[in-house]
Amino acid sequence: MRLDATLAWPFFDAAHRSHAERFETWLEAEPSARFDADALDDASVGARTRCWARDLGAAGWLAPCSRLDVRAIALSREQLAYRSALGDFAFAMQGLGSGAISLFGTAQQRERVLPGIFAGASVAAFALSEERAGSDVAALAARAQRSGDGYAIDGEKCWISNAGIADTYVLFARTSDHPTKGLSAFIVDAAQSGIALTRSIQTISPHPLGALSFSGVRIPADARLGEEGDGFRIAMATLDVFRATVGAAALGFARRAFDEARAHVMQREIYGAKLADLQIVSGMLAEMATEIDAAALLVYRAAYAKDTGAARVTKEAAMAKWYATEAAGRVCDRAVQLFGGRGVTRGEIVERLYRDVRALRIYEGASEVQQVVIARSVLKEHSLG
Repeated sequence: MRLDATLAWPFFDAAHRSHAERFETWLEAEPSARFDADALDDASVGARTRCWARDLGAAGWLAPCSRLDVRAIALSREQLAYRSALGDFAFAMQGLGSGAISLFGTAQQRERVLPGIFAGASVAAFALSEERAGSDVAALAARAQRSGDGYAIDGEKCWISNAGIADTYVLFARTSDHPTKGLSAFIVDAAQSGIALTRSIQTISPHPLGALSFSGVRIPADARLGEEGDGFRIAMATLDVFRATVGAAALGFARRAFDEARAHVMQREIYGAKLADLQIVSGMLAEMATEIDAAALLVYRAAYAKDTGAARVTKEAAMAKWYATEAAGRVCDRAVQLFGGRGVTRGEIVERLYRDVRALRIYEGASEVQQVVIARSVLKEHSLG
């Protein structure tokens, strides 16, 4: 994978260019980073995820998550996704699962939890969604009731990445009935009594995903992040940081699909000529290349804005996430089409990319939700202007 053209853009400084180059060298040298190494069944995906977290942490590559360097996180996710959907997933969840603690934790909370996560010794998770509350965070039903000098947590969580393998959950639960101001965030040790994995969820691209039950889980008051009622704000601010990086992962998938398709059409012969010589194929390649560059510009604009002091990048992150994931889906679809029968055959890289990219249009806010966010932002700007 070559990022030379992207790294020449003014969004990056010398430190980011150095990070990308060094990470590329490590990925090329690490046997564990081979794309095909993650062609696993659901039974082994949890162990492989922990392995990725450990390897990334031990080599120091989780450091951008510790300092919330969004451009470095995005570059890392793009490079990982190019090779390994599971490697990108493990990296992203160490960042997202710890992000709320980095942003809102006390010094004691950060010192207690974060070193193990960034070293890859412990696995993090972001326990927000429920069966009836995905993108609509205000609909959360899990409750945290005051109990003595702490809280008792009861409820169900669903669609939780790293469910069952995480060591630490950042969990969002209701402390009052107000739709948004009634939510609070907590750091929950996975070893606490009363936490159970109720089911594993199998997906078209294997990831450790599942549903959790919390029954009378007792935690101390100092496990709360921020004040009671801060949960909605904490969740949205955390997603503000990481949402654009979902677009970066989509870029990685799209670039790999484009490279595979380009190599294929340049050597595949049809009707006595190279497939690449057909005008319709040239048009498809042009569309793919343009969509990749457009997505990259949106992703790294949002990352740059956040890194350089913007208080909120809600609109920019939503644009990046929405456009990049939708564009990557189209790029991967075209790559499958160009491969013909091989494109839908298990074991082909483009077939796996087609499955890998699909979930990105749903998690951390579905595409339709991103459109609502963007529309509300531009309408608000108009009313103020």
